[in-house]
Amino acid sequence: MSETVVLETTKGNIEIELNRAKAPATVDNFAKYVKEGFFDGTIFHRVIPGFMIQGGGFTPDGAQKGTRQPIRLESKNGLKNTAGTIAMARTNDPDSATSQFFINLIDNAFLNASPGNQGYAVFGAVTAGTETITSIAAAKTATRGPHGDWPKEDIAIKRAYMKAA
Repeated sequence: MSETVVLETTKGNIEIELNRAKAPATVDNFAKYVKEGFFDGTIFHRVIPGFMIQGGGFTPDGAQKGTRQPIRLESKNGLKNTAGTIAMARTNDPDSATSQFFINLIDNAFLNASPGNQGYAVFGAVTAGTETITSIAAAKTATRGPHGDWPKEDIAIKRAYMKAA
């Protein structure tokens, strides 16, 4: 049974098929945030054309939301950071991912796990809404506080939910 998450954004909807078989802990973590309504009202706070769009952690006023405990990195699961995949954002600590995620706009092989590189855990792929992603990627950005690449116009996730099978 496939699991699909719908992100209703101010730019349109994005549908993401989760890959529980390859990234069970990461999918479980992401799905819990979805089911709790955590992402509702958050924004895409980092947009870098030709690279990725990132969201899942900040409200429009720039406040970072509190999260659950970080999860263990599942980057060596065979899934690659290719265009249209979704992966967990993290700090320099490999086991630091919580709620923030990014959608790869291109093939980003340097984000894949390899000898000497822990990589970033891919846990699904976009199955609908590429035009929405393209629209988000085209947003004009600026620096906001300590954050670069912050969209000048709020691009919010109005609602995130599990799509009925």
